[in-house]
Amino acid sequence: MKTASGQDERVAAAQGRSGVVRLIIAAACVAAGALVLAMVFGGAANPRIIPGLPDQGMFTRWMLPVAKLTMNAAGVLTVGLLLTATVLLPSDKGVLRPAALGYVKAAAWSALTWSGAAGATIVFGASDVLGMPVGELLAGNELSSYAAQTEQGVALVLVVLFAVAIAFFARGAITAGAAAWLLVLSLITLLPPPLTGHSASSPNHGLAITSAAFHVITLALWIGGLAVLGVHALRGGKHLDEAARRFSAMALWCLIGVGLSGAFASMARLASVTDLFTSTYGLLIVAKVAAFCALGVLGWWHRRRTLPELAAGRRNAFIGLATGEVLLMAGTMGVAVALSRTAPPPVNLPTDRAFELLGYPVPPPLTLGNVLTLWWFNLLFAVLAAVLAGLYGAAVLRLHRRGDRWPVGRTLSWYTGVAILVFATQSGLARYSPVLFSMHMVEHMVLSMLVPIFLVLGAPVTLALRALKPARRRGDRGPREWLTAILHSRVIRVIGHPAYATVVFVGSTYALYFTPIFGAMMQEHIGHLAMTAHFLAAGCLFFWVIIGVDPSPHGLSHVYRLLLLFVTMPFHAFFGVALMSMSEPLAPEWYDQLGRTWGPSILADQSDGGAIAWAFGEIPTLIVVIALAFQWYRNDERRARQAERRADARAARTGGTGDAELDAYNEYLRRLNQAAGNAD
Repeated sequence: MKTASGQDERVAAAQGRSGVVRLIIAAACVAAGALVLAMVFGGAANPRIIPGLPDQGMFTRWMLPVAKLTMNAAGVLTVGLLLTATVLLPSDKGVLRPAALGYVKAAAWSALTWSGAAGATIVFGASDVLGMPVGELLAGNELSSYAAQTEQGVALVLVVLFAVAIAFFARGAITAGAAAWLLVLSLITLLPPPLTGHSASSPNHGLAITSAAFHVITLALWIGGLAVLGVHALRGGKHLDEAARRFSAMALWCLIGVGLSGAFASMARLASVTDLFTSTYGLLIVAKVAAFCALGVLGWWHRRRTLPELAAGRRNAFIGLATGEVLLMAGTMGVAVALSRTAPPPVNLPTDRAFELLGYPVPPPLTLGNVLTLWWFNLLFAVLAAVLAGLYGAAVLRLHRRGDRWPVGRTLSWYTGVAILVFATQSGLARYSPVLFSMHMVEHMVLSMLVPIFLVLGAPVTLALRALKPARRRGDRGPREWLTAILHSRVIRVIGHPAYATVVFVGSTYALYFTPIFGAMMQEHIGHLAMTAHFLAAGCLFFWVIIGVDPSPHGLSHVYRLLLLFVTMPFHAFFGVALMSMSEPLAPEWYDQLGRTWGPSILADQSDGGAIAWAFGEIPTLIVVIALAFQWYRNDERRARQAERRADARAARTGGTGDAELDAYNEYLRRLNQAAGNAD
């Protein structure tokens, strides 16, 4: 019986391997076919060649999209392998199980393929941009110049380096935490190429860049997770029902993210809705939309039919539908690569350097009315605010349904912080921030010294720990276990140290504005987003240490917290005074290009920004002092109640009053009385 059973297992394993190979071949054929058809339809396969101008040749014309497709597929597969190993499959007390460990090892090989395809894309991309055949390109020095001096070349070099790092570290990863870090790194590695393509040159490049980032990440999680899940099903892997259930919950959010980011990306690149049907670029977008809708229907069918069948042990239904979904996704990837090789429809833009830099003309003179009415949509922080508000509200609602109470004050504080965040990043303040240094400083102070106070007082981590349910399997890591592991990690112990938080909060401000970093980051939309995100993160970290309600690795007394606050805040005043005393403007190359014709001079506006930095700290300091005083009072009150409960318990055990001093005095009187009685 054992021999027959072992033979059956070997046959099943062989059939699984055969099914995986067939799936890979079929997906490659579908992706390649979609790429060829889309390139022929879009005109990229047969571009108009003008005599006398450089021509890269037919070989580069076809091999560049093939290299891009291979690079994208390998990147998505790497993300899917790490996602399956880290999140979808259960772990054993933080240690990867054999199947998950095998997927991490496979991610090392897919990352190497990713790196090699990115290297090939550098070669063919340089050939395409410079109009030189590959042979001539490799014989000269142009390739190194392209890789080091162009945005596209630098982006691909980063992909090569990061992918090699993923491949190297994946060979030794055996824990879920290590695999999670590799997953984060793989998602970051996906971003450089799309952020330097059509996104950077579109009319609204800010919206295009942010939507491209969201689109790539959500699509990679969706496609990669489903592809590896299909492979796991073909191999007869364990815990398929659990992995499919987890993926289904994640896929719904990925579907929403892909749809919204794709819509915003199309809005940023097309001048009107009619371009969708009057240009080849728009028609390819329509093809992607049709595939997206089909994938949405298949996902709904998964949740409705195949997941219950899978739970009942019938995995063939899941395999069939998942295979069709993977093939449709492969075709969509081929169309996406062809779309990147197709020129968007021409857009008549104002011949204005400020419009090229900002994505909108220089706003009218600064007034309070303009700040309140000239709103500017920032996709990154709009999504962040929506996620923060939605998750917090869902957690409070779960506690309420469970019969638990959550302080109303914390909820009000959280949503106050979210509302201020929306105003700082979406209102006219965000529109004027790149134009006027004074408005930039207002946004900086609000995001780093006002919004974090209210968010920290909302105690989101404590709420999450109370609202999240433990993992279904003993020893596995669900969202609650991951959050607990993060709170107890070495990284949190380092960044949660008061010294580190203070240095980041204060030191990064000086390092940003008194070095060339500020001018360099203002030149790029991504740099401006990075600054804004840093202001918010640094403020949240610092005020978590000062007035945080959530668990902290380094508990501080209230006296020490108050002392740390009063030691830190004067540095912001010194910073403001230093700005007002400067005789040279910061980032003059940026502000000179905008051509602003109203308002104060660049240096005078910078002095106004210094005055704002000098005076703004009073309001946050007052709020924090009030919060600290209230927390101190509540802490003393809590300790008093605990002391009373201990005293009552001790009194119940000993028959005394519970007060040690009073009991000792009563015992003294009792002994005196007993002594007097004996004397009589």
